[in-house]
Amino acid sequence: MTSVEERPPRALLAGASRRWVRALPWAVAFVLSVALLPTTIVVLTADYGLNGAVAAGLAVAQAAPLLLAVVRPLRAWYVVFVADVAGGVALLGPDFAERLPWPFPVPVLVGYVALCLALGLRESRRTLLLVWLATAGANVGLGFVAPHGFAAKELLFTILGGVALLLGGVLRERSEVQRRLVEQETISEAERSRRTLLEERARIARELHDVVAHHMSVITVQADTAEYRLRALPPDVREEFTSIASTARESLGEMRRLLGVLRSEETHGELVPQPGLAQIGQLVEATARAGGPVEFSPCGHEVPEAVGLSAYRIVQEALANVVRHAPGATTRVSLSVPEPDGGPGGEHLTVLVVNGPPPRPPGGPLETGGTGHGLVGMRERVRLVGGTLDVGPLPDGGFRVAARLPLAEKDFM
Repeated sequence: MTSVEERPPRALLAGASRRWVRALPWAVAFVLSVALLPTTIVVLTADYGLNGAVAAGLAVAQAAPLLLAVVRPLRAWYVVFVADVAGGVALLGPDFAERLPWPFPVPVLVGYVALCLALGLRESRRTLLLVWLATAGANVGLGFVAPHGFAAKELLFTILGGVALLLGGVLRERSEVQRRLVEQETISEAERSRRTLLEERARIARELHDVVAHHMSVITVQADTAEYRLRALPPDVREEFTSIASTARESLGEMRRLLGVLRSEETHGELVPQPGLAQIGQLVEATARAGGPVEFSPCGHEVPEAVGLSAYRIVQEALANVVRHAPGATTRVSLSVPEPDGGPGGEHLTVLVVNGPPPRPPGGPLETGGTGHGLVGMRERVRLVGGTLDVGPLPDGGFRVAARLPLAEKDFM
């Protein structure tokens, strides 16, 4: 397994969406390094009387690693911490004014606080606690050899470092929580869409079972009674009918066993005959009673049961959407079987549900938004029979649902 240290380095705030936020750590680190390097040298030589070469070496070790802290803050801390402690020890030699802070001058303190903030944005709680304990230990340990005594102000190194570590850790954990919430919402929405699709397919399978089971039962009965209804059948023909009946019964049994996997305790009531074109008029009447004027143009053609069931469910979902999102809107439901150019007999059923813009009642629409899961069911219904679906808003603010369902068995069986 790849360890944390072996992973490719990633800059602080690299996951931010805005470019200026991603560039901010580099800009701050550059400004601090450029500002603190000469400032530290001047302060150590002019105020504390430290040798120039030693001061320059300490300044480089204390300021330059701040650029590394943008990518590897813990490694930068190792260098800066050792340099800060070494600087405190080096300041035991020269004689400087008692008013000056020791063991860590102000430039050193500023650079270390910035480094602790970077650590808090990257490292774990355990690492931050160990860093603070090392900071406090070094600060207190140097206090025992303080040249002018050790007062509360000399603990600023520990106090400010701890505050920076705490602040960085809080910001990091808050950002992590927000990121996980966004990821969980994305996953939940994907799972919800997938579950809706599976539930719709299971529902279609249950409904198709009822449609196909009826035809299979008719085949079984016809094959079983053929020898009684048709006189003087040859023995080989009777055996053929017996074989057909047996195969049909086996198929029915397998279908029912498969359906047992799809049905749940909540679906035991779904044992009624499946609706078709004849029941669409009842849907229209129910929608009209709910307060929305609906114009209905029925279809007088006979269609396969699977097509009729799909058409019923499409109209049902479309009218439900009208009630939810555009209550009171004028709606037109049309079922038609256009005559083909080559002769009589339609080739497909056209289902059209169009609603106008909703009026503006005081209460507004029942729902101001939607998940789009109803469209998933429509598309599955159309895909079942090999048809096409066209849905979308209209320029006047209304909505249109148009489905084209083939009638020929070869197109969808």
